[in-house]
Amino acid sequence: MNKEIMSRVVKKRLADPKVVQYVWAAIEVVRNQKQIANMDRISKYLSRVFGMHPKETARQLSLAVKDGLVVETLTVGCKGTKAGIEQEGYWLPGEEMDPKVEGHKEWEAESHDWYCFECHLPGDVLSCDNCFRVYHLKCLSDEFKPRDAGSHWQCVVCRGSKKKNLNKQEMSKYLRFIVQRMKERAVDLNKKGKDTKHPMYKRLIHTALEVSNIHENLSEGKYKTFEEFKADAQLIVHNTAILYGVHSDQAEIARLLFSDTCHELNELLLCKTCFYLSNARPDNWFCYPCTPNHDLVWAKMKGFGYWPAKVLQRDESQVDVRFFGHQHQRAWIPADNIQDIKVSIQQLQVKRSSGWKKACEEMELYQRFLREGRFWKTKMEESSMPSLPPLQQSQSQSQSQQQQQEGSGRTDRLERTDEAESSISSTSNEQVRQLKGSLEPKAKKSRRSQMVEPKEEVSSVLQCSSLQQDPEPEMEAVSSSQEIPASSAPQQPERLSVSTQTKKAGGGSPRTLHRGTQTSSDGACQNMCHEKYTKVFNDVKEMMKADNKRETERVVREALEKLRAEMEEEKRQAVGKAVAGAQAEMERKCKQVKEKCKEELVEEVKKVVAQNKQLVSQTKKKQWCYNCEEEAMYHCCWNTSYCSIKCQQEHWHADHKRTCRRKR
Repeated sequence: MNKEIMSRVVKKRLADPKVVQYVWAAIEVVRNQKQIANMDRISKYLSRVFGMHPKETARQLSLAVKDGLVVETLTVGCKGTKAGIEQEGYWLPGEEMDPKVEGHKEWEAESHDWYCFECHLPGDVLSCDNCFRVYHLKCLSDEFKPRDAGSHWQCVVCRGSKKKNLNKQEMSKYLRFIVQRMKERAVDLNKKGKDTKHPMYKRLIHTALEVSNIHENLSEGKYKTFEEFKADAQLIVHNTAILYGVHSDQAEIARLLFSDTCHELNELLLCKTCFYLSNARPDNWFCYPCTPNHDLVWAKMKGFGYWPAKVLQRDESQVDVRFFGHQHQRAWIPADNIQDIKVSIQQLQVKRSSGWKKACEEMELYQRFLREGRFWKTKMEESSMPSLPPLQQSQSQSQSQQQQQEGSGRTDRLERTDEAESSISSTSNEQVRQLKGSLEPKAKKSRRSQMVEPKEEVSSVLQCSSLQQDPEPEMEAVSSSQEIPASSAPQQPERLSVSTQTKKAGGGSPRTLHRGTQTSSDGACQNMCHEKYTKVFNDVKEMMKADNKRETERVVREALEKLRAEMEEEKRQAVGKAVAGAQAEMERKCKQVKEKCKEELVEEVKKVVAQNKQLVSQTKKKQWCYNCEEEAMYHCCWNTSYCSIKCQQEHWHADHKRTCRRKR
């Protein structure tokens, strides 16, 4: 290895931090017993409690003394056989000198860590010039090793934190979901109850950090890149491995926490919109398009049919998709099982189940949102929209999509208004025709009768209106009409009659009253028509509102009944499944009990048969009294024995005297 690179390597510590904590515990126990913590007592304690060999204890203790984590002193014994004799003892660092004594100084941490940030073990390490982290050369890949001794070297974390990802508000918006899950998963880390704020642990943990500190840093906006957040999550693994051991259960929990955090960050970098919506879960969250948009495909998993899905990323031979539907499951699908969304359903031969239909409906809603330009925006994004310049030449895509959404909304409202007005006009058409018919003059029979009819029309209008005026004399109306042939042609009688009336009105004749009355009556007619149309419009509007309300109530009622029926059906199915499961479990338990009882019965029968055989064997080996069938003591002949002399005499005189084969 290059000597220049080796010159940058420093030797921080040599003792295992886990064993150092064992030694600290042994020293505390021995000193609480009012004894000197010497090598013998510490070795016995570690051997009894932690199963350490005495040679390993001696080696680790010497390394801890070199690292300054344990202090070696000479102490004079004060009791027992070693009273007044100097003994070699070990103290915790900081306890060999009384804090009240002059010259005592508080312990201060070094500028860099003592243990490798990758493997969490002591040894010869390389220090980063930007942060507190140190690494073994063997733990670094070739691309991250320093080139020479004089160059400025940065560790893996510092190199990754150079590029800025998002602003502080967006970082807080996305990372708060990850921190919340980290809090839930970090509950098991502190179950053993080690006090990480203990003064002694400061000599092992260079930079103390917990999930609550990460949450505070995120709230204060201290994270500029995702790599900084990831480095803090890795620091929790580093501290946990130092305190509990590299291969401890707590370290495994911390590694799982870190791997989950890395996975969440990768998902965030893959698509920020999908990450936010999948965590916030608003209504129809899966239907909002992302920027850039995800491709829609038909994807087929093994054992299932083709299903609509979004493409998240592509590999050489596989495609990462997320399916439409209830669970929105995600999977890597082989590229051969992917079809374009434009392929017809008949070619795919899909079984159209209820779940598949719901997934297709969700996909259609996604396509409609995409056509209308409906993208999800948070309140923070909406509040930041007016800050853009009004005359900016290159407008953002989100603004144009929002305008398209508003335009489509206005078009829908206009269409609904046109439909309402058309229905109202069709309803009131007949009434309008009747009103016009009452105001129009009758058929023209002659020029004179035609000129006389305006008087009748005006009088009828005045009768309909609220104005109460006296009718004009008939002579004035006739004289005004008689002046028309002298001053005009017969082709335009109406226009000439009006002009004549205007000229005569300038002379102060009584015709002026007739003309003013006619004008006021026209205005009253218009007001009456307007009021009548307004009343008809309001009546139709109220009728439509009532119909709409009834229809809405009917739809809601039907939906409630449908939901209630579905709920009852699901409840019935769930109860049926539960009962079937309980019955199957009970039958399984009964079968197990029967088999167990049968096995016990067979074993008991075997024992009884063996005992019977043994008793029969013992019984056959004994001799029995021929007279009373008790166990015999006296033998007479080949098949006759007696338990006593009395039985022998009784049987002898009764029968055996004639049949005895014993030689006399």
